Amino acid sequence: MPYPKIETMMQQLIACPSVSSVSPHWDQSNEAVIQRLADWTKAAGFTVEVMPIEGFPGKYNLIASIGSGPDGLVLSGHTDTVPYDDGKWNSDPFKLLDDNHKWYGLGTCDMKGFFAVVLEALRDIDLKQLKKPLVILATADEESSMSGARSLLDKQRQLGRHAVIGEPTELKPIRMHKGIAMEAIRLTGRSGHSSNPALGNNALDGMYTVIGELMQWRQSLQQRYHNPMFEIDVPTVNLGHIHGGDNPNRICAHCELHFDIRPLPGMDIEALREEIDHRLSDALASTGLKLERVSLFEGIPAMETDANAPIIRSTEALTGTKAQAVAFGTEGPFLNALGMDTVIMGPGSIDQAHQPNEFVSHDQAKKGIEIIKSLVREYCC
Repeated sequence: MPYPKIETMMQQLIACPSVSSVSPHWDQSNEAVIQRLADWTKAAGFTVEVMPIEGFPGKYNLIASIGSGPDGLVLSGHTDTVPYDDGKWNSDPFKLLDDNHKWYGLGTCDMKGFFAVVLEALRDIDLKQLKKPLVILATADEESSMSGARSLLDKQRQLGRHAVIGEPTELKPIRMHKGIAMEAIRLTGRSGHSSNPALGNNALDGMYTVIGELMQWRQSLQQRYHNPMFEIDVPTVNLGHIHGGDNPNRICAHCELHFDIRPLPGMDIEALREEIDHRLSDALASTGLKLERVSLFEGIPAMETDANAPIIRSTEALTGTKAQAVAFGTEGPFLNALGMDTVIMGPGSIDQAHQPNEFVSHDQAKKGIEIIKSLVREYCC
């Protein structure tokens, strides 16, 4: 097939910066990565669609498909990376370094390298003989807004029946992960001279009540919900940031608290938000403070794929590893919502992601190639 070998593909993908961030200072387009993948998948015989993401200029999804009919296999990954720590890398994060049987570079394991592994795996397969569709899906902004996966769900794009998301799991199948929501509580009172509390309404005092209520709610959640598949087997609520007031001798008129929630599969984020609203409204009803809860982003649902789904059984058999649960979030729940049974499984370790000197080992890449070959033959040939 007339596309580069794996190391060259890895090198060219890493050389295309595609940082995704909620900070405009860091955020970049993923167009260059998408174009590389479009060129290579076209060369391999795929029909390629590049989808601009509405409301996110410079962001694109790619859907490359070959074969026809029902069912089929989707091999999915995200094209963006997190920001990098300038000066803390031992090498240029945008120049692939091959050292000690490892490829170093930003995105080698999380997760541009997965696309190189997939295309290398397909080199030995006669794609013209496929009996069921094969789709390569490349998305935008997984590391920030998940705009790429959300846009697919908004458009109800039907892609296939079985999906593999190649996040770095050391090639261990993952069928379950927690969700995440990030919320802000804003209280508005009335400023005044601190010598007389009656002159104002202290928002910090009110936030003391809010914190106590949230801690009680956390305890209630952990009594109600439990899943032994997770290392931390209960939902968590982390109070992460607080600020308010401007001077010790003024009654605090504004106070804001940020916290995150990590729900287990089966817990609905919107229902949790409604619980928060109800509890805090009741707790602050007599204070005269204005209460506002704001979602800092839309949230990522928890994911669960049935233990008996064919893609779970197949990947367990291929790897000799029982499907597990992890704490980090993925695009899995969005693909599941589109009717796909989804497994999270790819080369490299999550321990190497999001930090300097990210790498994927040659051995993991080679094993990943063989697993992808087996899955394509099982589900498409």
